[in-house]
Amino acid sequence: MKAIYFMRPTAMCVDAFINDFKPKPKYKAAYVFFTDYCPDDLFDKMKKNCAKHIKVCKEINISFLPLEAQVFTCENTEAFKSIYTPNSQDKDQTLETIANQIVTLCSTLDEYPGVRYKKDSALDYGNKLAELVDNKLARHYELDDHSKKKGKTQAQLLIVDRALDPVSPILHELTFQAMAYDLIPIKDNNYEYKLKDGSKKEALLNEEDELWVKLRHMHIAEVTGQIPKLVKEISANRDEKKQADGKITIGGLSQLMKKMPGFRKQMTQVIDLAEDLMSHFQKNVEKLCKAEQDLAVGADAEGQKVKDPMRTLLPVLLHPHDTTDKIRAVLLYIFSLNGTTAENLNKLIQHVKIEDESGYILNWKHLGVPILSTPSMFSFRKQPRKDRSDKETYNVSRWTPVIKDIMEDAVENKLEVKDWPYQSECPSVWNGSRAVSARQKHKGSSPDDLRSGSRLILFVLGGVSYSEMRCAYEVTHANKSCEVIIGSTHILTPRGLFNIEEDKPCPAISSSGLKGTDLRCFSCHSIHLKAYYKKNKKNNSSAWNILRSFHV
Repeated sequence: MKAIYFMRPTAMCVDAFINDFKPKPKYKAAYVFFTDYCPDDLFDKMKKNCAKHIKVCKEINISFLPLEAQVFTCENTEAFKSIYTPNSQDKDQTLETIANQIVTLCSTLDEYPGVRYKKDSALDYGNKLAELVDNKLARHYELDDHSKKKGKTQAQLLIVDRALDPVSPILHELTFQAMAYDLIPIKDNNYEYKLKDGSKKEALLNEEDELWVKLRHMHIAEVTGQIPKLVKEISANRDEKKQADGKITIGGLSQLMKKMPGFRKQMTQVIDLAEDLMSHFQKNVEKLCKAEQDLAVGADAEGQKVKDPMRTLLPVLLHPHDTTDKIRAVLLYIFSLNGTTAENLNKLIQHVKIEDESGYILNWKHLGVPILSTPSMFSFRKQPRKDRSDKETYNVSRWTPVIKDIMEDAVENKLEVKDWPYQSECPSVWNGSRAVSARQKHKGSSPDDLRSGSRLILFVLGGVSYSEMRCAYEVTHANKSCEVIIGSTHILTPRGLFNIEEDKPCPAISSSGLKGTDLRCFSCHSIHLKAYYKKNKKNNSSAWNILRSFHV
């Protein structure tokens, strides 16, 4: 039997590989694919011990996970602790690994971007990562076998730190996808729902679910109203013209769904999920949202400035909300003040009854977010916000993630150099006033249309929230000449963030396979690899086309 090895170029992986062939080979031949550049010492070690068994050895530059059409992660939740924990021993190595992963992303996208980062007076992780990425990009394209040294492409990479916006991962977000991953126990994108007969089924929420993709960025208040319209649209596309011409309501969909068996399943699970979320909203979340929005925005729904944030917070603390929701409200209160006094903080911790788990709040200081107010706090400057009052629709959803302001300013070339230094030169398309928006407009906004324009890549060090992921799609749709891609070390959900800070076990799957060994061995007719490709094939066509070539 022959075997395919898909692994990270680490000493642990290489040693595990060698052990499969010494003293007695487990397989007749090995086809080795490294997720990124393999250091010479590891390559020589493999060559010395297993050369006669290796039929193929390639670096395929895919040490990242494409989650959605415009979203990727390094799938490294441990990076959060490694970088931000004081006296961490593997901080530099973690940044090095992340830099390698970003380089493989750029290589897969065939981009050589200019690099910028958010300047931070407290922490310099963004600066360090930008320097590492820029140096590794230069080296990567110097070693490119396909052409001469590659010049800068029409892309820009922005590196930001989680401290830029501590609010968005904490807030109760009411768009469909973000709300679902906050309030419902969804594991590996699988949502469990009940049928009328009481039996349970699982739904996979991914790019292949047409209805989910159309609904995921809508506000929950719009979802149920949009379902009939989308059914009408899809049924029309499927030649269900007779039914589509009439008015469709949620209660009158059964006949239509009987004619569309595949779509009926999607419809059932989406309706069930929407009803589940609305139940949570009406039961508990609605009471929290007004206070959270007032604290986050700094003003109430009428635009009046919140003069006493404690008066806004108090009803939340007095209500029998669960502890996690109270912690979230306390954090928003502290963020709104740019830090509070030690005495006030201790009272809040006692009131929420988390004396033994105060790290939920205190640990934010390690991200560079002020928790305790000090005379030196004038050095911490919040990001100026855009006025979006004319675009607001729902009083319980007034907050806009800071990252959206950054995306829009970047596309319009409005980022200040003093706040966003250049680690390397950016291509001319990013160096002039309104250069990006003045580029050739495309007829459509599909990924294929957008690839011939400019590309903005944002990397958030320390996790990215679903609300921030949504912003990449919104800005891309509004500026059809520039595709926005967003990525991070991992995906943040509010409760998942607390689990990370509490030092609970993190998910077992890493960007290269199984956590611990970082190695997975496949036979040449691997069911596992085919299933993994099938599950994720629409996330990123370039990346998954590489996986498709793994058949020997």
